[in-house]
Amino acid sequence: MLDTVYRDFGTGYVPRWHGDIIDPAAAYLAPARHTLLVALDPRDGEVVATAALDSRGPAHPPNPRALAERYPSGETAQLRRVYVRPEHRRRGLARRLVHELLAFAAADGDYRAVYLHTDPAVPGAEDFWRSLGKVVHDEREEPGGGQEIVHFEIPMGR
Repeated sequence: MLDTVYRDFGTGYVPRWHGDIIDPAAAYLAPARHTLLVALDPRDGEVVATAALDSRGPAHPPNPRALAERYPSGETAQLRRVYVRPEHRRRGLARRLVHELLAFAAADGDYRAVYLHTDPAVPGAEDFWRSLGKVVHDEREEPGGGQEIVHFEIPMGR
């Protein structure tokens, strides 16, 4: 996950955004309604992909207030950290992990929506998420220009 924030996002580690990366067990394994999936290369056991889900809706700020109200914590399954190493992309791995996360959310029974946001500057990210869900807010379209963030809702039964 740290490789991705350095390589794909170019931000490096930012504590207020990436604390879950440093302690994934506390963020995704300890809470009953959260989960973390990790895909390993069978040849050498290296991590090649991750995907996580938690029950925290988008916070305002930095996200628009309307999104925080539409996707409240506790009722929203937020997809996070869906990352695939570049040499393992375009093989269906991310799609398979996302389907597992959607099954986890559906089995929980108390989530009413699945939400995520993505940085469209990451190669393939926006097209991938558009193939699975619908855009609910594109910050690039805000008057005066917003952040480079696109927000999605994924159908629960997908």
